[in-house]
Amino acid sequence: MALELGGRRVSLERTPDGRRLLVRHDVDASVDTVWNVLTDTDCWADWGPSVTAVETADRYITGGTTGRVRVAGAVWLPFEVTTCAPYRWTWTVARLPATGHFAEERAGGSVVGFEIPPLATGYAPVCARACQRIAALSQQREA
Repeated sequence: MALELGGRRVSLERTPDGRRLLVRHDVDASVDTVWNVLTDTDCWADWGPSVTAVETADRYITGGTTGRVRVAGAVWLPFEVTTCAPYRWTWTVARLPATGHFAEERAGGSVVGFEIPPLATGYAPVCARACQRIAALSQQREA
């Protein structure tokens, strides 16, 4: 079953990490550009509504990248990227499983999305906003 949330598609689906709520948004940019924005830690505060700063040794994440993110403008939390393969990455924040991130190809562009654990469904509007920001950043990079 899929729903619309502010122009973004939301559905409950099986992922490699179990059932997750998926938030997707179409992007008029290549999947590689979207992936670049998703994995570039210099961009996280630009597209992540809850992230205001990032500290890590890796500008572009890979599996095992660690660091910390500042959320709500004040609280620093440690993170670790647990998986990072082309077009999908997952992480833990403060040692808790957090959102998954992905990009998919589609005709004429791509799709960006987030995988949200079922107990965190209230985070879907934040992810929908992040999708919109990622789309805008990706389109700017290709302009």
